[in-house]
Amino acid sequence: FFSLGGRIPNPLRSWEEIANLPSSIMDIITKCGYKEPTPIQRQAIPIGLQNRDIIGVAETGSGKTLAFLIPLLVWITSLPKIERQEEIDQGPYAIILAPTRELAQQIEEETMKFASALDIRTVAIIGGISREDQGFKVRLGVEIVIATPGRLIDVLENRYLVLSRCTYIVLDEADRMIDMGFEADVQKILDHMPVTNLKPDTEEAEDPGRLLAKPSEAGASGASTSVTRYRQTVMFTATMPPAIERMARNYLRRPAVVYIGSVGRPVERVEQLVYLVSEGEKRRKLIDILQKGVEPPVIIFVNKKKGADVLAKSLEKVGFNACTLHGGKGQEQREYALASLKSGAKDILVATDVAGRGIDIRNVSLVINYDMAKSIEDYTHRIGRTGRAGKHGKAISLLTKDDSGLFYDLKALLTSSPVSSCPPELANHPDAQHKPGTVMTKRKKEETLFM
Repeated sequence: FFSLGGRIPNPLRSWEEIANLPSSIMDIITKCGYKEPTPIQRQAIPIGLQNRDIIGVAETGSGKTLAFLIPLLVWITSLPKIERQEEIDQGPYAIILAPTRELAQQIEEETMKFASALDIRTVAIIGGISREDQGFKVRLGVEIVIATPGRLIDVLENRYLVLSRCTYIVLDEADRMIDMGFEADVQKILDHMPVTNLKPDTEEAEDPGRLLAKPSEAGASGASTSVTRYRQTVMFTATMPPAIERMARNYLRRPAVVYIGSVGRPVERVEQLVYLVSEGEKRRKLIDILQKGVEPPVIIFVNKKKGADVLAKSLEKVGFNACTLHGGKGQEQREYALASLKSGAKDILVATDVAGRGIDIRNVSLVINYDMAKSIEDYTHRIGRTGRAGKHGKAISLLTKDDSGLFYDLKALLTSSPVSSCPPELANHPDAQHKPGTVMTKRKKEETLFM
């Protein structure tokens, strides 16, 4: 199913090799200090400029946002400004979907570095902000909408927004969208798009730069006769479970697949340390780790909202600057916590898994699993908050006997890492010798054979 066919362009060696890159965009790239493209950008940008559908399978911190943003900006800036202005009431050219508010805001922040200088209007449609305010901004005209699925459906169904000229869809953190149950919501959103720009599921979908020489749905009624291109769908994901393959079959046409890094495994730049402790020893061990001196910012993961608040207050009492982030926080509180961490006003973020994926806090030196993650996948994404963008990081996990169900998988991760080692107390632990449930299954098979 997944296609690497068609004329796949060579990867970029430098920003200057991007075909037809407007000088205005190049100036912003230089101003932002992006010296050279990251691996995912080198591969995905040339393909995206050909109007090809893409599946990008990449580790966190790989530079995905710019990988889908540059082709979009090149497309929009190529359109005559008068045409863009005349078609305001037909909605945005692009929808960028993210599973969480924090990730959507992070994408908006990156997009605004370019959009404001290029006179491209961007609106974030997310929960926690007035729907009416968002609708007002949309009615003023918008070319790029960055949204979470639930709030976008709300805005579409209440007719604050139409997608008559939308030709570019980005599904970021697609595996997280599946985990959060957004698959049906994504389908609803796509149902609001014109069918006239849908690519055929033929080799024609692999033909670079094809235009769809038909009027849009709005054009059919006489509002516009501009030529639009085929709809382009770009999906980024850290893992490729069967549900993601199903989503790709439904939404993408002959996609080019770009694999970068070790998919679904901890990044090789993160040194992983584990300590086996009792529940009562955890707080003392945590303070010992922090008092030895760590470079902020630090993220500490816990499993419960109440636990996050209690631990943060406890750390504040002994002199650390801590804030919290979890699902029980309002939008303003979430934004304040992230801003405090980014500005240096706070050194430590105590968070639940709401921060485990999608949030890009720069230069996190250390991730601590005060409560161990419930699955090895969640553990992988947690420790991926450090060691990003080519830098090295460290992750420390405090394990108790209640985490024994993960001992086998964790041992396998540690022993396969070139920068980590598995301590003897974990390596030799009885629960680390086999996957939970496999020994019993074997015995049953043997009993069957000898009956």
